[in-house]
Amino acid sequence: MNIAQVLSERSAEAGDALAIEARGRKLSFHQLERASAGFANRLRSAGVEPGERALLVCGISVELYAALIGCFRAGVVAVFPDPSAGLRQLNSCVELTSPRVFVGSAKAQLLRLASGAVRSIPLRMMARILKARGRDAGLVVDAGASDTAMITFTSGSTGAPKAAQRTHGFLLAQHAVLERTLGLTPGQIDLTALPVFVLANLASGVTSVVPDADLRRPGEIDPMPVVDQIRRSGVMSAVASPAFFERILQARTQLPMLRKIFTGGAPVFPSLLDRLARMSPEADVTAVYGSTEAEPIAEIERREIQATDIGRMQSGGGLLAGRPVGEIRCRIMRNRWGTPIRERSRGEFESESVEAGEAGEIVVSGEHVLRGYLGGRGDEETKFRVDGEVWHRTGDLGRFDEAGRIWLLGRAAARIEDGAGILYPFTVETAAAMFAGVRRCAVLRNKGRRVLALDADRMPDGLRDAIGWAGIEEFKLCRIPVDRRHNAKVDYPALMKMLAR
Repeated sequence: MNIAQVLSERSAEAGDALAIEARGRKLSFHQLERASAGFANRLRSAGVEPGERALLVCGISVELYAALIGCFRAGVVAVFPDPSAGLRQLNSCVELTSPRVFVGSAKAQLLRLASGAVRSIPLRMMARILKARGRDAGLVVDAGASDTAMITFTSGSTGAPKAAQRTHGFLLAQHAVLERTLGLTPGQIDLTALPVFVLANLASGVTSVVPDADLRRPGEIDPMPVVDQIRRSGVMSAVASPAFFERILQARTQLPMLRKIFTGGAPVFPSLLDRLARMSPEADVTAVYGSTEAEPIAEIERREIQATDIGRMQSGGGLLAGRPVGEIRCRIMRNRWGTPIRERSRGEFESESVEAGEAGEIVVSGEHVLRGYLGGRGDEETKFRVDGEVWHRTGDLGRFDEAGRIWLLGRAAARIEDGAGILYPFTVETAAAMFAGVRRCAVLRNKGRRVLALDADRMPDGLRDAIGWAGIEEFKLCRIPVDRRHNAKVDYPALMKMLAR
């Protein structure tokens, strides 16, 4: 089924209820339905065929979602570059996907002056709201579950960005798991700082309020306009990255109207969950673990974290991510990161899966797990098959505890192995993050020494003794570089370069 059909059915039910509010503009579900149908008609009139691609550069706006759903309706593949991407990454995106049409805001049209790749796109359209007219207004092209609906890109925080092909079947499955995990119900009003989550809201009859902020840099937003917007718009729930919520907390205010808060996209430490709970005492505060390729993988509510769990995190147990969601199959294999895995039998796979308490690679499979990248670029490193079933290698290390919960140990590429043994980054970073004044931290090996970099004004009292088991040889106070998308994941290669100077 075409994902647009689900969105159309929900629009018929929700009618004049508010669908999306962004940049001071509002569209009801009915208006969004007509606008997306109007855009689909524009694509057809321009000769854009089903299966061809449209590059969407509209910012997070009502126009973006009208164009995106219009692409779905017309069977056109929407190419959605990272809003935080620079010109070089945009050029790479165009070269990799070969779009037939460029759809942009008035400002985005200026990219044609700066980018030869964008100029090479045969057709261009202005992103604007037009109502559908005529008998084609309700037309939705048939689409199979394996047909590509949208192409998004990995953040590139752990390597070159890869083009993720999201099929109609993938989007439908992802909506089903997000609807259950996030508790989406018609009439709910949700502040949504993560663009893809807006689709799940629309398919569930939930109003999406896009923050009044520059979401390209969530770690640098001005919190007060967003706080005012939450109060003014009657927001009941919020979904955003840890860096975004850290900025909201800088407003030092109470938001008692929030009943649900979800945060993910980067490591979520217990101290953030505690502070969000104090900001919104009536809210269920949940950390969500996932990635571009599999969202969500696991979740945990703050109230589920016990004193014994905190003690384990303080003493090198890693970061508690919670139980895998019911819709996903999750295993931990012996770590072979960096080496492709050939297809194997179920028996071989089970023999390579480790027992609870043992560390290894986190791998996942399921209907909402990405089966491959555009052109196969990245498949060899991150995919393997078990009796024909596709599994995704997350690149994260972790272990299951006796209750079946995942404890994250950090990126496989950041694991340290030296004469003192093996050191997993999150065992140290989670423990250090518990200390007051530590804004961010990262452990790495530099010039043959184990180094803990701390973004803090001073060395926290007692930290050195508390993590004595880690064998840290040098503590460095510095600003720690992070990824561009979420402003929260440590950019280990950039940090290594910085410390090597």
